[in-house]
Amino acid sequence: MEKFDLCSETERLVIRPLKVGDYENWLGEYEKRAPRKHRYDFGKIDMIECTYEWFNELVANHQRLAKEDVAHVFSVFRKEDGVHIGMVDFSTLDRENFNWARIGYTFHNQHFRHGYGKEAVKEALNMAFKELKFNRIEAHIYSDNEASIGLAMKVGMAFECVKKDFIFEDNKWNDNVVYYIHRH
Repeated sequence: MEKFDLCSETERLVIRPLKVGDYENWLGEYEKRAPRKHRYDFGKIDMIECTYEWFNELVANHQRLAKEDVAHVFSVFRKEDGVHIGMVDFSTLDRENFNWARIGYTFHNQHFRHGYGKEAVKEALNMAFKELKFNRIEAHIYSDNEASIGLAMKVGMAFECVKKDFIFEDNKWNDNVVYYIHRH
């Protein structure tokens, strides 16, 4: 199985890369997003430029990134009806000496507070360790993003440190906290 074909299931979810046939489901869930619930929730997003052709290029790009082991992007679908819930991604930081990656996750806000995030991230971490052979995975999170920190802790990640002035966004340098988990 190719790295861009990985798939796993939990009791309620299917975690796999996007396919061209996912377009209408994917777009529909973005269009159903509720207004912003907190600072780190994107809320409603203008999807006007996300045409079928644009989506095909996105899928091809995700496949290329996985094949090159740069990033592995998994979509999360509800098993019962196939609804797109969100995404979990792994960016390779170093393979040569560390087998080290960064995890990111985002879920459509209409699906918040159903436990999908914990279920999806936990299974995606299993995939990253077993199938992608990462040894260490870090989450770099804004220090005031309580929801993301809470999710990291719920899936077994441990606090490691605060990285001062780590990321430049909103015209300023911002701190990030680092949570990590390793294979063992």
